[in-house]
Amino acid sequence: MDNNIAQENLNLQHDIVKLHSEGKFYKNNKKSVKVGYLTAVDENMLSSAANMDGQQIIINLVRSKMYEPDLRPEDMLEGDIEAILVFLRNTSFGSEYKFTSIDPETGKQFQTEISLDELVFRKPEVEPDSKGVFSVTLPKSGKNVKLKMLTFGELNELNRYNKTYIGSSYAPTVTNKLLRQIVEVDGSTEQSTIQDFVSKMPIMDSKFISKFISDNEPKLELNREVLAPSGKKVLVRISFGAEFFRPFF
Repeated sequence: MDNNIAQENLNLQHDIVKLHSEGKFYKNNKKSVKVGYLTAVDENMLSSAANMDGQQIIINLVRSKMYEPDLRPEDMLEGDIEAILVFLRNTSFGSEYKFTSIDPETGKQFQTEISLDELVFRKPEVEPDSKGVFSVTLPKSGKNVKLKMLTFGELNELNRYNKTYIGSSYAPTVTNKLLRQIVEVDGSTEQSTIQDFVSKMPIMDSKFISKFISDNEPKLELNREVLAPSGKKVLVRISFGAEFFRPFF
């Protein structure tokens, strides 16, 4: 965000939103950010968002409502973006979130409701170092590697890249992600060393890294169990994007 625009927005009505990451993964160590409230101008974008990419909607919305000159939404962790989106929705429509799911017993749709205030924050099991990276020993190869959390922008870039693979070709989804997450192997930060290691990495090590990142990423638990009319339990997941702001439609 342009510094002048960010400073100008500080005069608009806003509130402070605490970041799930507590700033541990950012150079400026910001533990909270100033976020404005949704306005009629924002409604223009959201009401025409049906034909827009969901991730781009999120980027545009957070960029326009976060009043911080030294922090971009693309450089933030997904969990911190979620905290801002929940704040924006709660302060506009309240915490009640209605959505439609399928009853596994009857196959029929049903509508249910949860409170966004009840979402639980998943506290990381391991703390990063002062640079925001983790040091782990892989179970199969025994390699000592350093890992970083991917930002919202990096995850979106990977998703866009993976969508370019069509037909019989398959996207290198796993390896591309690993190449971004691994920043050091046995003391070496050379990209060629990391690439060579990733190309030969045992699946056990790959799965270990995926689970480690998932377990230690500071974010909300978005999976919830709800009861269908038949009495069966249904596991649902809250997703963001235009649908998250459905009262606009």
